[in-house]
Amino acid sequence: MDDPIRIPIAAVPAAIAGLERPLVVDLDGSLVHSDTTLEAFLAASRSPLALIRAIWALRDGRAAFKRQLAAAVTLNPAHLPYNAPLLTYLRAEHAAGRALVLATGADRATADAVADHLRLFDRVLASDGQTNMTGKNKLAAISRYLDGAPFTYIGNSGTDLGVWCGAAGAICVNARPKVVRAAAMLTTVEREFSAPPGGARLLLRAMRPHQWVKNLLVFVPLVAAHAIGDIPGWLAAIAMFVAFCCAASAIYLANDLTDLAADRRHPTKMHRPFASGVLPLPIGLIAAPLLMLLGIALSLAAGAFPTLLAYGALSVGYSLWLKTQPLVDVFALAALYGLRLLAGGAASGYPVSLWLLAFSSFLFLGLALIKRVAELMALPPGAMMRAAGRGYRAGDLPILQLMGVASSFVASMVLALYVQSELASAAGRQLTPSWIIVPAVLFWECRMWLVTARGEMHDDPVVYAARDWVSWFVAIGCFAVLLFDRLIGT
Repeated sequence: MDDPIRIPIAAVPAAIAGLERPLVVDLDGSLVHSDTTLEAFLAASRSPLALIRAIWALRDGRAAFKRQLAAAVTLNPAHLPYNAPLLTYLRAEHAAGRALVLATGADRATADAVADHLRLFDRVLASDGQTNMTGKNKLAAISRYLDGAPFTYIGNSGTDLGVWCGAAGAICVNARPKVVRAAAMLTTVEREFSAPPGGARLLLRAMRPHQWVKNLLVFVPLVAAHAIGDIPGWLAAIAMFVAFCCAASAIYLANDLTDLAADRRHPTKMHRPFASGVLPLPIGLIAAPLLMLLGIALSLAAGAFPTLLAYGALSVGYSLWLKTQPLVDVFALAALYGLRLLAGGAASGYPVSLWLLAFSSFLFLGLALIKRVAELMALPPGAMMRAAGRGYRAGDLPILQLMGVASSFVASMVLALYVQSELASAAGRQLTPSWIIVPAVLFWECRMWLVTARGEMHDDPVVYAARDWVSWFVAIGCFAVLLFDRLIGT
C-alpha cells in the first residue's frame, strides 16, 4: 500500500487555534478499544520461544520488548476493534482538512500498519525499540514535530495526563470520570467519547454460562444409583458442578484471549466481548486465573481434583492442537464429557459402572460427531476447503454422518443391556418401567441427527438440547420413569 500523503505540520504557524489545531491521536484504548501490545503478547504466548525472546528483551526496556513482540507477531490492522464513533469523527476532521497525527506507545511497525490501513494520519510517532513513546516521551516527540504549535490530544488513560499537561485541548475517549476530571484541571476538555456499556454482564457473557449445562453430567451417577435422598452426595456433586463451571469458563476466557485474530475473522465469533473490544483484555487476564483457582479449591473439597486436572489438561490440549486433528478431536470431546461423569461419581461416592461408562462413551462420541457434521454442513455448497481451524473437508461429511449415527445406535443398545443388568436384575424382575428409557433415548438421538441433517443444528448439541422443549420432555420423562421404578421396587 502506498504511503499516505504527509502534510508539513511543523510549517503551520503557532498561532493556530480552535478546530485548526492538529489532532494528535492515541492508539491503544482510544482509536482501538484494545491494547495492541497486550494482544501481541497474548498471541505470542502460543509460541513459547517467541514469548521467551520478548520477555528476555525486557532487560533493554519496554521499547525493546515491544519491538520484539512486533517482530514475532503481525497484527492485521483491518481486524482491530476500532472505536467507530471516534473513527467517524476523525474521518470528518480529515475531510475538512485538519492535520492528524498518530502518537502511540505501540511499536512503530504496528502503528505504521494502522496508519497505512486508515490513510488518515499525516505523521506517525511511535516506540522505536529504544524510546518508549508514552507520557513525557510522547509529549516531547509531539512538541518537536509540531515545533511548539498548539494541539489537541485524544487519549483515554491516566498515562495520557503526561501529554494533556502540554496540550491546548483534550478529547477523552473511554476515560474514567477520575481521568476526565484530572484532564480538565490541565487543559480544556473539548469533548468526550463514552465507553461502551459492559462490565459484569460482558464478563459473564465471555464466560459462556450457556455451556455450563454440560456440567449437569456430574449428577448422572447419583441418579443412576437411585441415590436421590443422599444429601451429602448431592452437596459434593454440586461442588463439582460449580468447579467444572469455573474451570470451563476460565479456559474459555483464556482461549478467547489467545484467539483474538482468528475470532475476528469468523463471522459470528467476531462479536465475542474480547474480540470486539467491548471487554478490556486485563479483565480476562485477572478473571481466568481466579476462576481456575476457585474450581481447583472446590474440586479439592469434593475429593475429585485429579479428574478436574485431567479435564483441564485435555481441554487445553484440545484448544491448542487436538481440535485440528481429524477423529482425534471428536474422541477428545467425548472424553471431556466422560470426565464430568467420572468426577461426579468420585465426588458423590457412587463410582461410574462399566455399563454406564460404555453407554456414555458411545453417546458422547455421537454428540461430538454431530458437532463436526453441523460445522461441515455450514460450509458453502460444493466447497472442498477445510473447515476453519479443523482437519476435515466437506467431502468427509458422509463418513462422519455414518460413524455418528452408528455410534448413537450402539449407545442405545448398550443402554438396553445396562438397564437389564443393573436395574431389572436389582428389582428382581425381567421387565421394569425403566425399559421405557431405551426407546426414549433412541428417539432423542434420532431426532438430533434429523435436526442436524436439516441444517438446523446451529449450536453445540448439548446446548441445543438444553434449549429444545422435546429434549426437556424426554429428559423429564426418563427421570420420572426412574423415580417411579424406584418407588415400586421398594
